[in-house]
Amino acid sequence: MLKRILVYISVIFLLESPALQAKTISGVNMPELLIFGQTTLRLNGVGVRRKFFMDVYVGGLYLLEINDDPTKIINTVHPMAISLYITSGLITSQKMVDATREGFGKSTQNNVASISSKIEEFIAVFKEPINENDTFNLIYTPSTGLKVFKNSEFKVLIKGLDFKQALFRVWLGDEPADEDLKAGMLGS
Repeated sequence: MLKRILVYISVIFLLESPALQAKTISGVNMPELLIFGQTTLRLNGVGVRRKFFMDVYVGGLYLLEINDDPTKIINTVHPMAISLYITSGLITSQKMVDATREGFGKSTQNNVASISSKIEEFIAVFKEPINENDTFNLIYTPSTGLKVFKNSEFKVLIKGLDFKQALFRVWLGDEPADEDLKAGMLGS
């Protein structure tokens, strides 16, 4: 009986192991799982932000459960994260700051007044030098808020569902930073 149970467990492990492997895109290995504290998030999808035919960063969306509905993802009050991996040395701090400001303008239909101080806190992270292979993890938990990490180093905590929604709309909203990146993050 014990042998039979071990065989079943082995078969299940073999069947499930490909789903737990990292996904590689544009030379970046995006882990299938993102674990922080007691929370484990699954890679929902991954895509590439391109500018002038160049890959500038890889973005991955992590959720508790796979979901392809951007409105539900933006509005849900569950842990989730976005990971950004810089793949081009052409990304500068100023370009990232400018692109982030533009993204928030689009995601809020230029109605940033209520979250402007939060946007500035967030943008401050990008004012430090940005190099190829830098990583940014934007991890949201309802009880805490949005924690921003650069290269695994904690940078800032920004509270409020309103900010999280505006931030996730930058990539998943009606006017995303990049349509292909949005589609990739949604698993297309």
